[in-house]
Amino acid sequence: MRQYEDTYRHKGLRKKLVDHLREKGITDENVLQAIGEVPRHYFLDPGFDSVAYEDRALPIDVDQTISQPYTVAFQSQLLKIKPFDNVLEVGTGSMYQATILAEMGAKVITIERQKILYDQTKNFILRNKYPLSKLKFVYGDGFQGQPTFAPFDKIIITCGAPFIPPKLIEQLKPGGLMVIPLLQDEFHRMIRITKNQDGSLFEEAFTNFSFVPMLPGKND
Repeated sequence: MRQYEDTYRHKGLRKKLVDHLREKGITDENVLQAIGEVPRHYFLDPGFDSVAYEDRALPIDVDQTISQPYTVAFQSQLLKIKPFDNVLEVGTGSMYQATILAEMGAKVITIERQKILYDQTKNFILRNKYPLSKLKFVYGDGFQGQPTFAPFDKIIITCGAPFIPPKLIEQLKPGGLMVIPLLQDEFHRMIRITKNQDGSLFEEAFTNFSFVPMLPGKND
C-alpha cells in the first residue's frame, strides 16, 4: 500500500510554487494559501514526486492530466470563492482542483465521467479533512450537471467545452459565476459567465489555455 508523507521538502516546494504563482499574477491570497496547504504530490503517481510542484500539467490515468498549478490558481481566482459557497465542478480528474476549492471553504460537488478515475475517489486520502459535507464525488455526465444539489453559487469546468452547457446555466443561481474553458479555434479561451438576476448572462473573456476535451455521457 502506498505510504503518503508530506515532508519538509514538499512543504518547501509548495512555498516556492506559491511564490511563483504570485509572480505570475495570482493575487487572491485565499487561492495561494490553499495551494500552499494542499499536498499536490498526493494526487500523482509516486514516480512524479520529484516534479509534483513544477508549474506544469502531468499525466494521470486514462490519458487525462492534473492541471498546471497556474491553471488551477487562475480558475479558482476567477470563481471568487466565499466560505460555504455551493460549488459544482465538472471534471474531477485527479481530485486536486476540487480539494483546493474545499480548502478555500467551499462545499464542492464534483462530477467525473471516467469510471476508472471515479473509482479512485473512493480512496481519497484526505477524507478526514474534507468529509462528504465539504467534498462529494459523483459519477455522471458533466453536461447534465447535478440538479439534486442545485442551485449552485459557482460552477467550474476543468475540461475544454465545445459550447456552454444549457443545463449548467439552469443550475447556476442568479448572481452566480461559471468559469469555463470554451473551445475557440485551436485553443480554449477562459470565460467567466455571470448569471444576472433576470437570467441574462454577462461574459468576460480571459487568456487561452489547453485542456482535455469535455465529452458527453459516462465512460465505463
